Amino acid sequence: MQPSATGIAAMSCPYCDGTGWRQVSEDGVVRVERCECWRKGVAKTLLGSARIPPRYRSCDLSSFVTYENPQLQRAISRARRFIDAFPVVEKGLLFIGPPGIGKTHIAVSVLRQVVLEKNAQGLYYDTRSLLSTIRSTYNPVIRTSEVDVLRPVMEAELLILDDLGAERLTDWVEETMNLIVNTRYNDRRPTIFTSNYEDIPDPEALESLLVRVGFRMHSRLREMCEFLEYTGPDYRDFEFPPSSDDLYRKWQSQPKRKLPARASVRARARLKTGKPDLGWSGGRAGG
Repeated sequence: MQPSATGIAAMSCPYCDGTGWRQVSEDGVVRVERCECWRKGVAKTLLGSARIPPRYRSCDLSSFVTYENPQLQRAISRARRFIDAFPVVEKGLLFIGPPGIGKTHIAVSVLRQVVLEKNAQGLYYDTRSLLSTIRSTYNPVIRTSEVDVLRPVMEAELLILDDLGAERLTDWVEETMNLIVNTRYNDRRPTIFTSNYEDIPDPEALESLLVRVGFRMHSRLREMCEFLEYTGPDYRDFEFPPSSDDLYRKWQSQPKRKLPARASVRARARLKTGKPDLGWSGGRAGG
């Protein structure tokens, strides 16, 4: 449900005189339609409620500095295609790569454009922040319930979950994340994720996406998202904003990304039967 536009178009507009509606004449037939000032007002309201961090509020794909990196260019291309097709999209997106290569910038750019161009309800959450917020609802002093936190996450037309896998995988984390992801999947609501962890199908690689999120969620992610993995230089390593040439030279000179050394103990990403969790009416966490 979109927020009310009451008062949004109250300022003087030469086309609608502040009503939010304007008359359009076509082939001798006069009809009324929403004025562009109203649409912009709604988009501004939606953007303000999307929880985008201040650092990323000006992100857009046109300001993102790219270079001759085929994997990066493919990720940008898929992001643009997602914006154009929304809301009729078959899958979400999962941007994978080391820190500092612009994954969050791209993801938030998609969110902003979808909100501004399509008047969609979007929501951004850092995964750890979301889980921390849900945990806080267990404190009897806090008046917010877990349903109050989960409902907008479940129902957002587009959700960004940043830094997937950063939280240590416990039973509670696994069940909570599976509940969110499965509910959105079943309701056909697209989600965009970012993660620093490589997609390696090896249960012994402790720092792989598979182990960090668990078998169940990894399987669901494969169904609901297009995996877009790329490497590149850390934009934050540059003292000044880098040019395309700066980025390309740095990328060419850096060694191929490697996972941290494997631990001696086999990592066992568990595959469990879904169990009712969190008192949420959405059903089981597995599936």
